[in-house]
Amino acid sequence: MSERKTIWSVIRSQNWVEGLIPFLALFTALVIGAILIWASGSSVADAYLGLFEGMFGSVRAFTDTCVSATPYILAGLAVALGFKCGLFNIGAEGQLYMGALCSVMVGYLVTGLPAWIHLPLALLAGTAGGALWGAIPGFLKAKLGAHEVINTIMMNYIAVKLVDYLVKNVIRDPHATVDRTPYILDTAKLPRLLGEEYRLHAGFLIALAAVVFIYWLLYKTTIGFEIRTVGSNPGAAKYAGMSVAKNFVLAMAIAGGLAGLAGAGEVLGLNYTLPAAFSSGYGFDSIAVALLAKSSPVGIIPAAFLWGGLRNGAGLMQVRSGISIDLINIVQGLVIMFIAADQIVRWIYRIKKRGAVEATFTRGWGK
Repeated sequence: MSERKTIWSVIRSQNWVEGLIPFLALFTALVIGAILIWASGSSVADAYLGLFEGMFGSVRAFTDTCVSATPYILAGLAVALGFKCGLFNIGAEGQLYMGALCSVMVGYLVTGLPAWIHLPLALLAGTAGGALWGAIPGFLKAKLGAHEVINTIMMNYIAVKLVDYLVKNVIRDPHATVDRTPYILDTAKLPRLLGEEYRLHAGFLIALAAVVFIYWLLYKTTIGFEIRTVGSNPGAAKYAGMSVAKNFVLAMAIAGGLAGLAGAGEVLGLNYTLPAAFSSGYGFDSIAVALLAKSSPVGIIPAAFLWGGLRNGAGLMQVRSGISIDLINIVQGLVIMFIAADQIVRWIYRIKKRGAVEATFTRGWGK
């Protein structure tokens, strides 16, 4: 046996090698992406250097990546929390929309309040709107056995079309040339962290605080223990005296609140208004973020930065190499495929699955 094989076999024998799977999935996706770039006749070096510069190559690029990562962190937490309870929350997009709607209405309709009251009130309204939208499919799951996947998908459509209708016909700014609400008051705006020159706002700090809160909730409290137990084995949880129905509703309500807070941040920190069809699929992309993070609250941060960075760097990558911006979507799709079908990555890098791991995703479509 060579020394090299011996070292590799030792590395593979460690339990922490499981944490390498997402990174190996990303590496493999980038390698395949490089092959596609080369096959198209473009420079792989120019493409990936442009991508990296667009992600982190300057202060502006880095702060813009932080801005793009902010809704991914919050919406990713919303999906991950559902996974921890054995629920597949596909409704983050609709919850995000409802949070944005509630926050913008408080932001421009409520007047005469100082900023230290108005801003928290607008954030609370967005969180409450998302929480209510998330609690509904949780309640239907708990009381009627209706599958949360179907309900959250349908509620996404309801939320998007409802917001679209209200913005165009009810709360539209009559002086605007496009379909949008009136601008929120200055007292409801999230402050910029580095001045008006940069878009980075306090919502980024709120997202990081939410990661700490969800980690504490899941691993340091009785509520979190019950949520994780119900997600791992609802039968055992019920036998131990835990209310499965209560935890379903609670987990979905908290998840919805996180997604609603993401929508509030987009309104109060960036747009200052709510245009029709304002989201670019943050809620749907957050499913991939949660998968990449293996539903770990802490892992959500690098996963969200990766997704936000890819989103932010795609334009410069296209300019530098002349390739289609759709290649970024291909790389993202490959990452999701390798994470979901991790046996492919294990086979490529000869990594065996070691022992039982904590349940991360839902228990099945029909249960």
